[in-house]
Amino acid sequence: MLLPTAHPPAVDGSGIRVAIVASEYNAIYVDGMLSAALDVLREAGATGETFRVPGAFEIPVVAAVLLREPNGRPDAVLCLGLIWQGETDHARQVAGAVTTALMGLQVETGVPCVHEVLTVTSEAQAQARCLDPQTNRGREAATTALRMVRLLRGRGVGF
Repeated sequence: MLLPTAHPPAVDGSGIRVAIVASEYNAIYVDGMLSAALDVLREAGATGETFRVPGAFEIPVVAAVLLREPNGRPDAVLCLGLIWQGETDHARQVAGAVTTALMGLQVETGVPCVHEVLTVTSEAQAQARCLDPQTNRGREAATTALRMVRLLRGRGVGF
């Protein structure tokens, strides 16, 4: 059973720049998460710039380039994608590679790299996580990005 996304208190996003790297593949679902994420950033007063990539596997390379930018590096990177689990091992391999790469990037750079590259097995799972306003993971991911930036700035870490 999918529980509604927790809606913590609003975060002041003033002065926070979030780069969103979103897959074009499975666009109807990724666009649902992207729209929800942009709404959260806008409501918080943060800015979001979107970079579209062909598929989930391409997300880490764009995130890496953005995070290694000497000037204009974003305060956080939000990664959005959807992978269907099929009959082969391909989805697990892609999801694992993306997860490992994104974790490495955030640890290396000290910049939050929020992972919302979902692996689903059914249409119902995809709709609930990407299109339903109550359980949309894009909304949750944007809130996480803002909270992490505020946490790190408050501790004087990395910024």
